[in-house]
Amino acid sequence: MTHAPRKKRMGVIGTFVWDVIHGRDARSVPVEEWGGITYTLAGLDAALPDDWEIVPLLKVGYDLAQPAREFLRSLRRLAPDAALVEVPWPGHRVELRYIDDERRTETLTGAIPAWSWAGLKPLLDEARLDALYVNFLSGWELDLETAQLLRQHFQGPIHCDLHMKVMAVQPDGRRTPQALPNVAEWCACFDFLQMNEEELATIAPDPLSLAATALAAGVSCLLITLGKRGAIYVAAPGFDTICDLPPRGGLSTGSRGATGGLGAIRTALVPAPFVNGPGDPTGCGDVWGATHFSRMVAGDRLSDAMHAAAVAAARNVGHRGATGLAAHLRGELSLK
Repeated sequence: MTHAPRKKRMGVIGTFVWDVIHGRDARSVPVEEWGGITYTLAGLDAALPDDWEIVPLLKVGYDLAQPAREFLRSLRRLAPDAALVEVPWPGHRVELRYIDDERRTETLTGAIPAWSWAGLKPLLDEARLDALYVNFLSGWELDLETAQLLRQHFQGPIHCDLHMKVMAVQPDGRRTPQALPNVAEWCACFDFLQMNEEELATIAPDPLSLAATALAAGVSCLLITLGKRGAIYVAAPGFDTICDLPPRGGLSTGSRGATGGLGAIRTALVPAPFVNGPGDPTGCGDVWGATHFSRMVAGDRLSDAMHAAAVAAARNVGHRGATGLAAHLRGELSLK
């Protein structure tokens, strides 16, 4: 009797968020729909190869647990053993008010606590992951100590979207920029580090300044998304495909950037495709990052993964919300 080959497994750490969106549509009524990690999950579902499956390492509030499970069941590449961790706190909800096509304010409610290493490690061991995607959507999914332990324990590639890690939550729930302490220590936890230019501005004056810190700490590729203008990458010497990540083993905490050889740091701007009309920019960065990492673990070269991510993010603009988004990104007809 022959058995099907084992599928490779993509872990996902982030936060389910229920969005209430104002100002995105011409009509005056707000739009309510899934946000947060659902855009990342949809992007992975659309872009991962057939021999990969998605393993969520996600907490969800008791009040959003059932619809979150229903969303997961809509994913084509969800692992058969996938399960959410339901917690006895209300789920995260965000009120978004768009100022223009790309700028918005956010107000957060919900109180799901961060992962502790004692809580995360057993799930990580059981998950048998080959790669891991971390998206800071509450901003406190992991503290630095837990992220460092995660990096020491997990030998596969890790992509991090810094996102709300550089945002504070005020007493009234408004999110405001905040500096990120221990930047080099955070960088050392990840192979791929993604942020947009506003997030970059909270921790460095320009991409090359941050790149100097990030690559020295062990990041192999720094990714800065620029909205309609595209995205910038800064790659460590010798890095072009996932195979170029340096080997690691045990609990090594040494520098992991590049392949160890001498060479030039590479950087370039990859333009975004033209999008006709305002559309919906919500989740574009999440779809961009999920597509980029999916194509990298599939074996694509860095430039090809960048272009695939740009196309997917542009396609996301033409779809409202995360429900049905994976099918839309695949080019399939959607009922939404």
